[in-house]
Amino acid sequence: MALKRISIDTSKHVFALHGVDEQDRLVLRHELRRSQVAGFFTRLTPVEVALEACAGSHHWGRVLSGLGHRVRLIPPQYVKPFVKRGKNDHKDAAAIDAAASRPTMREVVVKSADEQAATMILKHREMLVGQRTQAINALRGHAAEFGVVAAKGTAKVAALLAVLASEAGVPAAAKAMFAAMGAHIAALDTKIVALDRELAAAHKADPVSRRLAAIPGVGPLIAITMALSVNPAQFESGRHFAAWLGLTPKEHSTGGKRRLGGISKAGTTRLRRLLVVGAMAVIRHARPDRGTPSAWLTGLLARRPRKVAAVALANKIARVIWAMMARGEAYRRSPIAA
Repeated sequence: MALKRISIDTSKHVFALHGVDEQDRLVLRHELRRSQVAGFFTRLTPVEVALEACAGSHHWGRVLSGLGHRVRLIPPQYVKPFVKRGKNDHKDAAAIDAAASRPTMREVVVKSADEQAATMILKHREMLVGQRTQAINALRGHAAEFGVVAAKGTAKVAALLAVLASEAGVPAAAKAMFAAMGAHIAALDTKIVALDRELAAAHKADPVSRRLAAIPGVGPLIAITMALSVNPAQFESGRHFAAWLGLTPKEHSTGGKRRLGGISKAGTTRLRRLLVVGAMAVIRHARPDRGTPSAWLTGLLARRPRKVAAVALANKIARVIWAMMARGEAYRRSPIAA
């Protein structure tokens, strides 16, 4: 049985296999337990293996590549259009095969174990920040039920807790719960500060991160996040990188008429959000008394709202980041600097 490609729909326990020959005819339709996958592919001659880029796919990509097979990870959004009605595991595997058969299909590069380990701290910090925001919002919501309202922001939590503790109209049981919520928020703050120290140390030890930090609007956190998360070799150009981040307009062109909408918001939300926040910091200080902003930025702020200008500036910053990482260059002051 000559196999051209095997597509795998992974799951927690059972994997569905869809194999085709050189004429893309189905010649293998099989199911394997998780423990049987490595043994099955060990007995096969090297073949192209396609998987959906989801949880665990990088692990299986490393395992199968180590057995001599050529692994391709297909983004889920490109697999979904090929799923037929009556969805099941075998139809999902067939959809992965159909997507992998397209000559221009985009792929996700298999990450090494070290690359995945390096980004865990970033994802863990993001989770803790989200939990802290959720806890603070819950605290403010419960406080409002007793008529106590405070300003937004993590810096206002201590003042809010002090008011709640001294408020005569708040029952003792509620005060005890408010104290517990405050302790929970304080514990999250401590964990986030500890991770920030680790990231600061990683930034100082990483030459790429130190170079990126010279870009206006790119601080140590953004720099180390980009250095750990982005492989510039995966992108053809700075515009390709900006499009991957979702900082380029969505296109709805037809009939020879070009129509561009808002940004696509594709890619990793964390990276895009960091760049936009950094761009807002540049715009906030783009005043004559705090330095001379570029003519491009000054003109853009005169024509467009600040947040629209921030997205445009984030796009430019992303292109500069890609150019510096791809070419190994230091930052040269450019028109986007403020």
